[in-house]
Amino acid sequence: MGPRLIIVSNRVAVPDTPRAPLAGGMAVAVKAALKNRRGMWFGWSGKVSEESVGESQAVEVNKINYVLVDLSKNDIQEYYNGLANSVLWPILHYRVDLQEYSRADASGYLRVNRMFADRLSPLLRDDDVIWVHDYHLMVLGRDLRSRGHRNTIGFFLHTPCAPPDILQALPHHRAILGGLAHYDLVGFQTENDRDNFAHYLISQGATQTRTGYEFEGQKVRLGAFPVSIETKAYMRLARNAGRSAMVSLVRESLSGNRLVLGVDRLDYSKGIPDRIKAFERLLENNPEWRGRVTLLQVTPKSRSEIRQYGEIETEVTGLIGKVNGRFGDAAWTPIRYVNRSYSRTVLAGLYRAADVGMVTPLRDGMNLVAKEYVAAQNPDDPGVLVLSQFAGAAKELDGALIVNPHETDAVAAALKRALEMPLEERRERHAPMLDHLLENDIKKWAEDYLAALVGAQPARSLLAGIRALFGGQSDQAPLALR
Repeated sequence: MGPRLIIVSNRVAVPDTPRAPLAGGMAVAVKAALKNRRGMWFGWSGKVSEESVGESQAVEVNKINYVLVDLSKNDIQEYYNGLANSVLWPILHYRVDLQEYSRADASGYLRVNRMFADRLSPLLRDDDVIWVHDYHLMVLGRDLRSRGHRNTIGFFLHTPCAPPDILQALPHHRAILGGLAHYDLVGFQTENDRDNFAHYLISQGATQTRTGYEFEGQKVRLGAFPVSIETKAYMRLARNAGRSAMVSLVRESLSGNRLVLGVDRLDYSKGIPDRIKAFERLLENNPEWRGRVTLLQVTPKSRSEIRQYGEIETEVTGLIGKVNGRFGDAAWTPIRYVNRSYSRTVLAGLYRAADVGMVTPLRDGMNLVAKEYVAAQNPDDPGVLVLSQFAGAAKELDGALIVNPHETDAVAAALKRALEMPLEERRERHAPMLDHLLENDIKKWAEDYLAALVGAQPARSLLAGIRALFGGQSDQAPLALR
């Protein structure tokens, strides 16, 4: 069966029962990857203990092996809420002004990465292939190397990667970002992200080699691997979901109004306030659309304990109240705002029902909502995607109306154009994007990355059992967004 695949991520979601719905996002992907092959998924259990972390726990559900570690309250405060989400997340998203660095948080981040390495180390075999995910675990590769492991270890960054000048705003950045040089392959969403990190390495004294970069005695390769979706399955899901009772209720409640849909976590990187201002400008400049179009903004809350996230919630609700108070009446609410998660089935149905998908982040690694919206459309009568030029997906989905989310008038004009676009143009824009997603689905992403990580010949045996990677997702899985 080839070497084991060990996937490591910050969070591991174990089903409560064998029949429980699978969690969304990477959780579903990892479970699908390991369902019929040797390997494991290692990471935080989601549980918070009062004191120091105890031993790891092994769990098997549906023949999938999980190895879980708990974190203490101090770990959560310093590692997760602290350096990961109050420093690394804003810096990687070009928001140096929002970082809140402290030495205690940096120490906690390094401590939890060492703890992960301590728990994982005795479980590893010499031929295991290890795949580490995301900004929470940048130095885990270095910690595993220091414990004598010479395994093939890869890393994938799901966020954007800012240019060197911004990355260097992280105090003691070499201790964390330099840790990525201890991986064999570091994957990024776009070529721009990859090049930004390459320039960072060179700015720190790295030398370019024939295959990659050498930094402080370590050799690392860099690559761009745009994450995608399970396109064919999502198309089927959307076709069926479009006839669901929930979607029918939404359509009925619109009373014939056109639907503009936004689906995002409540995060300052998503550009939700700018989107609301653009929708307000549409109504302001085009009175003929008043009473005829509704913006539905689905925004599950996240990281509410971090100050900036509470501030963005206050700003968003204030702006929506202003627009609804200014333009709404007893028979029409311009903006509907929902702070909850929906199942994949309901979301797919909403995507299919929406005349316009509005995906306008200020900065995003990829943004799979854009790809899901395209896959969900009826090819005979597709909606229009309005997409930020700062989303990684804009590099692939060039049939969208590409906008600068900071330019309110231009986004409002794009919305008007999308609402008034003739059917023939909508089809011409949609078809090439769907073809691209069918060819470049999530399985191809996984295969491309792992082939680059372990080499084409070994990859064939490694990949034999993971053709379902990032597939087989439950229709009832809750919303999980990046």
